[in-house]
Amino acid sequence: MKKIFIADSVSEQCVKELESAGYKVNYSTNLSPEELKSEIKDYNALVVRSATKVTADLISAMNNMEVIGRAGTGVDNIDLDAATRKGILVLNTPGGNTISAAEHTIAMILSMCRNIPQANKSLSDGKWERKKFKGTELKEKTLGLVGFGRIGREVAKRALSFDMNVIAFDPIVSEDVAEKLNVKLVSLDDIFSQSDIISLHIPLTDATKNLINKETIYKCKKGVRIVNCARGGLIDEDALVKAIDEGQVSSAAIDVFKDEPPPEESPVLSNEKIVCTPHLGASTSEAQEKVAIQIARQIIDYFENNKIQGAVNAPAAKTEVPEKIFPFIKLSEVIGKLHSQLLSERIKEIEIKFLGEELHEAADLLTASLLKGLLTGRKEQSVNLINAPVLAKDDGIIVNQIKSEESRAYLNLISAEIKFAGSGRVIEGTVVGKNELRIVNIDGFQVEFNPEGSIVIYYNIDKPGVLANFSKVLADSKVNIAGVSLGRIEERNEALTVVKVDGQINKNLLKHLQTIEGINYIYSVDI
Repeated sequence: MKKIFIADSVSEQCVKELESAGYKVNYSTNLSPEELKSEIKDYNALVVRSATKVTADLISAMNNMEVIGRAGTGVDNIDLDAATRKGILVLNTPGGNTISAAEHTIAMILSMCRNIPQANKSLSDGKWERKKFKGTELKEKTLGLVGFGRIGREVAKRALSFDMNVIAFDPIVSEDVAEKLNVKLVSLDDIFSQSDIISLHIPLTDATKNLINKETIYKCKKGVRIVNCARGGLIDEDALVKAIDEGQVSSAAIDVFKDEPPPEESPVLSNEKIVCTPHLGASTSEAQEKVAIQIARQIIDYFENNKIQGAVNAPAAKTEVPEKIFPFIKLSEVIGKLHSQLLSERIKEIEIKFLGEELHEAADLLTASLLKGLLTGRKEQSVNLINAPVLAKDDGIIVNQIKSEESRAYLNLISAEIKFAGSGRVIEGTVVGKNELRIVNIDGFQVEFNPEGSIVIYYNIDKPGVLANFSKVLADSKVNIAGVSLGRIEERNEALTVVKVDGQINKNLLKHLQTIEGINYIYSVDI
């Protein structure tokens, strides 16, 4: 039975979904880092929101962990590198809180521009200060969105209904996508120079930390307004307060902070021109229920069907995989296993060719699967689709992908060449019939066999009697031959013979087979 630990407050629907699937659920919040580290050792999945910090130290204590699920979008509280190296899949729920976060952003913009919290406080204090809280309209103002993903697009739709002019910066979004929403894509410098209001919708990374700082603030229009409902740390808070005091920034609206909760003495909290809320962007009953159910179902789908949705640290698994690709995933792993058992040299480079258009979109996943097969058994730690590419990189292995529509004897073909000091080896495979795997080429020798079970592969001089002598030794050792495939490039030159056998070939028998006249190299592999 899978064991799931829920470390942060989530909707009870998450617990119900997981328990209904037959999993044991421990829902314990507010544990100290030490308590969680002691408790987490034998769990298979961890569910968090933003409160729990999933550090490298915590991850090091995870013995059986397979997946960490973030009930929300941001994952900066999770050490992705440590999780990836341990082979732990990290999932998030990117769409579950989109509407709530977008609506909160608009609410913060309106509150900031119309001084609503300040006016409410003043009136509660018994004052009537209409002139002090004069605001500004949104109509015909320019809203600059830094980040144009799901939430940014929903904010744009709502801003346009206020007759605002919306521009956006996002290096991975095409102009066509923006134009369909009546939004113009511009450079980051244009966002700073043209916007009346700047709203941030990006993750916190090394590149985006303190994106709004003393230098960038003074690239902006005088009197600019700044909103952050994305991630704490995107704004240099001290620089923002100083710019407000100097009149460069007229006001700000902040929902997320560098430190959460921020210290009581934080100048952001005490500045009357800054509207603050305690990380409420996704805090609606609708959003919390959506993300709770979504992450539970993603975890269940991963455990029950090996389907991955919302992957954060597994680029190979981010795209939806057509069912017809599944056998090629297995084939890739098998090719990796074959290579691994035929090699004793240090691997320098791998060139993987995907011949056939159907394989192109799944190239990253197929590559990860091949690396998994190649590295399993060569590493002390467990190797899976998550950490295989990272482990290969750590070993200095250069991995090259080549995608081709080249027409050959097979509709789709995977060709993997392993390069090592002074030489290399090529293994090619395809899928035939009803999803049957076939290896069809080894080092240029055309063969065809199902890569399953115990297999003996030997390079031999192409002359009569070699196979007969080989078969006799097996017969004397009471080993039955299940199938034979022969390949040669040139008559009377070297040939390759693949023999499938029932049972295992022990080391002594393999040494005996090596002594047969005409056999140059021999390998025993198990798939």
